Amino acid sequence: MDPASARELGERLTGTEAGLLADRLSRGDTLTSAVRAVAQRQRGRVRELLREGSTPAQIAVLRAVEGARSAPTTATPLWTMPGHLARGGPLTASSPHLVDAARHSVTCSTFNFQRTSGLWTALRRAAQRPGVAVRVYLDASASGRGAPTAAEVADHLAPAVILRTVEFGGAVVRNHAKFVAVDHRFLLVSSANFSWSAEHGNVEFGVLLDDRNLTEAVERQLRDVEDTLYEVAP
Repeated sequence: MDPASARELGERLTGTEAGLLADRLSRGDTLTSAVRAVAQRQRGRVRELLREGSTPAQIAVLRAVEGARSAPTTATPLWTMPGHLARGGPLTASSPHLVDAARHSVTCSTFNFQRTSGLWTALRRAAQRPGVAVRVYLDASASGRGAPTAAEVADHLAPAVILRTVEFGGAVVRNHAKFVAVDHRFLLVSSANFSWSAEHGNVEFGVLLDDRNLTEAVERQLRDVEDTLYEVAP
């Protein structure tokens, strides 16, 4: 593979995508099958670039991209407390600003999603921005008491991909993971659900991490279990 093609791959792929491609090629998947790990708008060009090299060369370049896209970790605490009692770092209520700054992708997970949350409107804005892919994981049973169903979330955030939990092993799966991942780099992990009370009135704690490898690993883990634990909301 020539240097120009390798460079273009590095510009087009996230570290997560490069790692998934390398994993699939390493286990013997065809190139056509492997590129399904890549965002749809990039698949055609990525396939063309990878066709220029042998499989070992393809894997070597992809691993290099995966490593090069890593970054040192920084961590910032985020709090929610009643009144003005939280004094250390930004507030949970600032999370919509993180979503508003997204240029490529937003992946998030929550148990309870309320229309009162600042993320309700921020995610809609992100989903409607050209070039930003939004993916949301929800608990299928968390609607009610004013909370929208997964189908209503899907309608509100179209064309985002909304996934809801299904049964596994005869038991209902609960989606209690709460995080927001932006541009495969920034990861906000929090005790807070997506609601006004969690963002303004409760005592909640979270950490905002600038760590590409960790963020991509979290996204990859959920992608790997999508077909088993989730279904796309209608």
